[in-house]
Amino acid sequence: MSGAGRRPVVSGNWKMHLNHFEALQLVQKLSYNLTDADFDAADVTVHPPFTDLRTVQTAIDSDKMKVQLGAQTCHFADKGAFTGEVSPAMLAKLHVQWVIVGHSERRQLFGETDSLVRRKLQAVLDHGMKPIVCVGETLEERELGATATKVEGQVRAALEGCSPEVVAGLVFAYEPIWAIGTGRTATPDDAQTTCALVRRVVGDLAGAGAADAVRVQYGGSVKASNASELLSQPDVDGLLVGGASLDADEYAAIVAAAR
Repeated sequence: MSGAGRRPVVSGNWKMHLNHFEALQLVQKLSYNLTDADFDAADVTVHPPFTDLRTVQTAIDSDKMKVQLGAQTCHFADKGAFTGEVSPAMLAKLHVQWVIVGHSERRQLFGETDSLVRRKLQAVLDHGMKPIVCVGETLEERELGATATKVEGQVRAALEGCSPEVVAGLVFAYEPIWAIGTGRTATPDDAQTTCALVRRVVGDLAGAGAADAVRVQYGGSVKASNASELLSQPDVDGLLVGGASLDADEYAAIVAAAR
């Protein structure tokens, strides 16, 4: 367990990697590598590309895997003339349990705004899935000392209109944009400081109970070699893992660090 008895969440974001044959091999090997002790200690999620979801879902269901299925994003509408988009209703039908919302790559490369992220968050909740709400600053913002301002603004925008009960069940992921895919990682102290900031803002908006319950992951060049130190921080309740989650052995070692 992480700080205050919160159950860690370790999530593997596969991004735009692996066809459905490769995805099947990866989830099967990952499930084989993980133990009951791993699943007793943490929620373990994988987030394949859309084209892989059905294959991975079928494997999880048929083999009764304890790995939980997630998606990388979704549209906010249930249906409509939105060419190329995937709705939360479609994901829910595939037994998707988790959806990443507002990943920095979505914000930076595809122009997702705070208001759009808020709409997606609500859509995910409306369909009984759990959002992982991403927040984080650019290198320029970090160097200007604007990390707290940026992250607080993102948290406040995401939670607008949410009840304390809803907020308590959310997962946030602090992922400094400058650390994603660069090999650079925030120090454990950096991760702790900003994850604690997220919790403080949640407390300001939704009360102490929600702040104690909300789970905050760290993401950004997470590896087996730094997972334990990151998870040892009192306000880091899990990890959002990118490239390392594409290696079943490495990802299993990261999950084991949550025990």
